[in-house]
Amino acid sequence: MILKIINIILILVAAGMGLKQGWAMAAGQPEMIALFGKWGIGKGGVLVMGVVTIAAAILMLFPRTFVWGNFLMAAGILLLICFHLSDRNIKGVAIELPFFLLNLAIIYLQHPLKR
Repeated sequence: MILKIINIILILVAAGMGLKQGWAMAAGQPEMIALFGKWGIGKGGVLVMGVVTIAAAILMLFPRTFVWGNFLMAAGILLLICFHLSDRNIKGVAIELPFFLLNLAIIYLQHPLKR
């Protein structure tokens, strides 16, 4: 029971962060445009990534689409990690890595409402 409560909290935290970051990307905040711009991704690409991130955060809340949502979220974070590695930005990798591991842990624990 305690493990399910912890898992619910982790899912809500991950979904909340996904919605927050997805909204920042979809809204085209200057920080996001600058961050992705240095990797050659324009405003349209940032918008698409924002919409995908928002969709992933929503999908991870439901048992039937839980794995797909977590997969999309983890793939987006892994893409950011790869971009940081291509710039040799270890600090950026260190910032993104816990979020990637959080998604993997949530997948391992599975959805708490799954039968």
